Amino acid sequence: MFKANLGKVFILLLVAVVTSGTVLSDTTWPSWRGPNGNSVSSSKSLPTKWSDKENVAWKTPIAGDGASSPCIWGDSVFITAQDNEKLVALKFDFKTGKNLWSKELSTGEAIRDPLRGKPGDQRRRQKFHKLHNLASPSPATDGKAVVFLFGNGDLACANFEGTILWKKNLQKDQGVFTIWWGYANSPLIHDNLVICTVMQDSLEDLEGEKAQSFLIAYDLNTGKEVWKTPRKTIAKAESCDSYTTPIYHKAANQIQIILMGGNQLDAYDPNTGKQLWKKEGLNGGRTITGPTIEQNTVFATQGMRGPLIAINLDKSSGLPTNEKAAWEYTKNTPDSCCPVGTNGLIFIISDNGFAQCLDANNGTSYWNERIGGDYKSSPLACNGKIYFTNLEGVCTVVEATKTFTVVAKNSIGEGVIASPAVSQDHLLVRTRKSLICIGAPFSK
Repeated sequence: MFKANLGKVFILLLVAVVTSGTVLSDTTWPSWRGPNGNSVSSSKSLPTKWSDKENVAWKTPIAGDGASSPCIWGDSVFITAQDNEKLVALKFDFKTGKNLWSKELSTGEAIRDPLRGKPGDQRRRQKFHKLHNLASPSPATDGKAVVFLFGNGDLACANFEGTILWKKNLQKDQGVFTIWWGYANSPLIHDNLVICTVMQDSLEDLEGEKAQSFLIAYDLNTGKEVWKTPRKTIAKAESCDSYTTPIYHKAANQIQIILMGGNQLDAYDPNTGKQLWKKEGLNGGRTITGPTIEQNTVFATQGMRGPLIAINLDKSSGLPTNEKAAWEYTKNTPDSCCPVGTNGLIFIISDNGFAQCLDANNGTSYWNERIGGDYKSSPLACNGKIYFTNLEGVCTVVEATKTFTVVAKNSIGEGVIASPAVSQDHLLVRTRKSLICIGAPFSK
């Protein structure tokens, strides 16, 4: 009996630690940007060379389009798509690519107006940029349940067999979205909580009803609201908007989730929603590129291609160690793609294709090279390599070193907006048409 109970305890600890942001195995990619939310994989044998025909384990068409990235648990892969007005959740088998089930969860329309700002009352509703749609938030899983979120606010929780456990709509319950270019923030699962963020135009400079930015947590089993925390910033109009997802930071005393947007970087207790610290005055406009952690430092890009800043955190408390950033870097910073850190180095890619390597300690630039194409997908760090994937589906693999060295350039022949996922030494890429598993075919 002792051994059986010990096994149950180990399983519970495994789930808790993974969903709190610690990589334990290479068979899970539970949410946007992986276990730590930082696009770093522990794989030791990830492929570096492939084409649309070579080193591809399988390729499966997806009905509909989307910018959401896959989440993976064992041999279960989940993704979302918008097929005309149908909002669909899908499950695939990791070893074969077989579509195991497809569930139409709701319907919706991605309203698209000319990209001329949002005059007057247009600010009281969201509209969508041409490059994405309602299937932009990535799903999340804890190995038992999977959560799907769409740009119209529809939130649903299902089990691995496809049974819908509960559904709700953030706009219906919390108010109409006022984000300018289409809601795209991905959910997190922490312990038994589903955490969603909404960072949007406050309408403070307009007469009439205002809008609120907030974090909200629901019980994973029931969908019942557990806590809600308003996220107040001094940003105005479009500068309030953020399309980013929280990342985990584990200090000695507690786990934090860290957010960037609204010209502010701040941290919260995921169990209670309490704000732990904040850094204001990070002016730059609306924010697409999310933060990352490397060597107990947060790296975040101020919106609209503003400076990349480094905020050092205390190892025990997790609080910022200084009032000002440790350093900032301003040349060819990203507008969309998140930074990635490994081995004391930070790698960034600008939307027009300038890849760079910086020293995490002081911001020294070691190289700045234009590698071709335009970029929205965040780079991936794995086994001493960095993977940069452009909108045309060309992935440039470089050494994660102070010397610029291209390992390979690989094309899969389809456009890519979504960021990649990694499991079982295979790279999973969601294109505008397909789900592709890159690596050697699995043995039958």
